Amino acid sequence: MEHSGLTADSPVPPAPPASCPRPGDPALRYLLLAAALSLSLAPMRTTAQEEPRLPDIGSSAGELLTPAKQAEYGAMMLRELRNYGYLLDDPLLDDWLQSLGNRLGANSDRPEQPYTLFMLKERQINAFATLGGYIGMNAGLVLTARREDEVAAVLSHEIAHVTQQHVLRGVERAQRDQVPILLGMLAAIVAAQAAGGSSSGDATQAAIVSGMGLIQQNQINYTRSNESEADRLGIRTLSRSGYDVDAMAGFFERMAQATRGNEGGYTVPDYLRTHPVNTTRISEARQRADQLKRNTVTAVTSVPGGGERVERVDRSRIQAPPGIGNPLLPAGFRLDSLDPADGMQGAQFAWAQERLRALTANTADAAIREYEALRRASPTGLSDAQRYGLAIARMAREPATAAQELAALLDDHPDSLWVALALGQAESRAGKTAQANRRFDELLQRLPSSRPVALTYAHALVEQGGAEAGRRAQEVLRPMLARAGEDPVFQQTFARASELAGDTHRAAEAYAEAAFLNGRPEQALIQLETLKKRGDLDYVTRSRVDARIAAITPTVLELRRQGIRDPDMQRR
Repeated sequence: MEHSGLTADSPVPPAPPASCPRPGDPALRYLLLAAALSLSLAPMRTTAQEEPRLPDIGSSAGELLTPAKQAEYGAMMLRELRNYGYLLDDPLLDDWLQSLGNRLGANSDRPEQPYTLFMLKERQINAFATLGGYIGMNAGLVLTARREDEVAAVLSHEIAHVTQQHVLRGVERAQRDQVPILLGMLAAIVAAQAAGGSSSGDATQAAIVSGMGLIQQNQINYTRSNESEADRLGIRTLSRSGYDVDAMAGFFERMAQATRGNEGGYTVPDYLRTHPVNTTRISEARQRADQLKRNTVTAVTSVPGGGERVERVDRSRIQAPPGIGNPLLPAGFRLDSLDPADGMQGAQFAWAQERLRALTANTADAAIREYEALRRASPTGLSDAQRYGLAIARMAREPATAAQELAALLDDHPDSLWVALALGQAESRAGKTAQANRRFDELLQRLPSSRPVALTYAHALVEQGGAEAGRRAQEVLRPMLARAGEDPVFQQTFARASELAGDTHRAAEAYAEAAFLNGRPEQALIQLETLKKRGDLDYVTRSRVDARIAAITPTVLELRRQGIRDPDMQRR
């Protein structure tokens, strides 16, 4: 994990040397990022206390970066990571992870703070928090977890780093050391991903590792107290959100087991092997969970239309109802003794985990082999969720076979959006476009504001091709247009749909937005300036393009100031 993640004491690379090759050099760009970054994520020295929030006396971190500036750097970091190809942008997985983060964030010590969660493709066990409430999670962590509560435990820990301003204090230190903030944020993440063997070369890897040792002990001194505090506050957020408070200690044990045995074949970072979660940390998490359970009961409320809402309630805030029943409580409300076994496990977790397994394999064939190994290892064969993952893996080459398997699964799970969307995709790719589009239309009618439904349907239409399909894809996506400014999947799909429909102006705008969100702001700026020169733009479009040029230009200038240039632009 990053030092803002779950490790108790993680080494950190130093700042880049004073003399180094030019910023445009691709190898140096990587090394610069990998060597500079974790300073911006390295927490400041703090003392673990029992107060909910650390005092800010003596720290200028709050003055260093305003909340708006923090969010700006967080967004820039996210775009650069997407530019490097680290991110997995999948509408279903994105919505699952973001809804999980929203639930935890609303029950954190700073519910007003917006949290942006994103998934990285790497199968290492890792998670980290950075400026502006941006929180990343590696695929390997979700694949190692056994239930959603464990994933929520990790996220609640990372959210605590944000609420306690550990990351912001780390930026203050980085600023004192004159390390550019954005470079620092990027490099720690890049270095952590490279630690699992994804480095671009042995020489680069050796330089990163050798640099880590120079300030390792210094950073360990900062990390331990922050990690302890993040554990303590994270488990409280976990409880407030209604998750199993035993999940934090449980996942610590799972992580330690994965470190020792490397189970599942997932890559484990070297620093996690050398600095495993210790027994003290596990026992402290168990003690906190026991204390919370003694003071908490589970409140179960019937939800209109079926189902139940389960919440943790502080026992001291509940008054016994006078006599039989209480007219002030809503109908269907009851209080049960705390039983965290499986009640809070997310119903979507199994589908999310297997979709992630299929999409993060090196190739479709590798994913299929992985599922075959799972089938051989289980006396009962593949679970329904694993059969879903196998169908996702087969969809690219055998869409008809995948559609058959998914149709059988949908019979058993008629309410599963995950299965229904995959079946529509498989049918479309198998040539049953009319059947697929009817299925998508029904889903869109049932869930008109669903981002996964709209994007999956539009993507299928774009794959089908033709002007009519392009216009229909535009219709499906247009209701999302006003809120899709930070959505690269939307922008890329809308661009292609507009292109098919013959709407060249909209296509050019959307392609520019996609370039910007994929970490290529210079390309976006050039595309918008080229579009602006066209003589057939109407007043509204021209005004919109002018506004985007004005908004993107400062980002390009800031990246240039920090030595980050688009390599494609430099080759021209």
